[in-house]
Amino acid sequence: MPVVMTHEEVQAVLQRLSGREWLMACLMYGSGLRVMECMRLRLKDIDFGLKQIMVRDGKGQKDRVTPLPETLLPALRQRIEEVKRVRDSDLADGYGEVSMPYALARKYPNAARELAWWYLFPASHRCRDPYSDRILRHHLDESVIQRAVKTAVRSANLAKPVSCHAFRHSFATHLLMAGQDIRTIQELLGHNDVSTTMIYTHVLGRGARGVVSPVDSMLSVPAEGARA
Repeated sequence: MPVVMTHEEVQAVLQRLSGREWLMACLMYGSGLRVMECMRLRLKDIDFGLKQIMVRDGKGQKDRVTPLPETLLPALRQRIEEVKRVRDSDLADGYGEVSMPYALARKYPNAARELAWWYLFPASHRCRDPYSDRILRHHLDESVIQRAVKTAVRSANLAKPVSCHAFRHSFATHLLMAGQDIRTIQELLGHNDVSTTMIYTHVLGRGARGVVSPVDSMLSVPAEGARA
């Protein structure tokens, strides 16, 4: 069964994150991104006008569209300015390229220098690409956000085994709780089969499968138990 956080637990974890790690966690929760989908997000796939994110080559080599939280727009614009500064610095040093899918790198040899193709979360250091043997900038390693979330969860004293993927689980479950239909959530998550998405119906705000315990329907039981 998926690990799902309550709204309060999500908030407790986010309050203990900052900067790029906070933004990553917000995107995983607010857009239902997997951790590697978040790491591989490129600037061209963020649509401010339509307020959506295009997830390229997700699990199963599928593309999909997911919502871009409006509250994150200022932080995203600030993040893009930071990416521009990193790119400008690399260009000044005689570099300025990012890693590209092999076929696209051959078809569009100049695209690696274009800002649109840069990662929203580029790596802290340049590296040598094993395929092209060129010095370029890759995306940030996923261990950065994984460690940050682990530390935040520990600081928040959560008893649940929360990982980065729990943000995606919480995204789906909270949409269900808000009344969103299961088919739409299936599309947002990129699931092939709705049965995979149906697992999130196990919590709808009232415990396992949304079933009300029979003891809760007998209002006199707690009082009688207390007298006993």
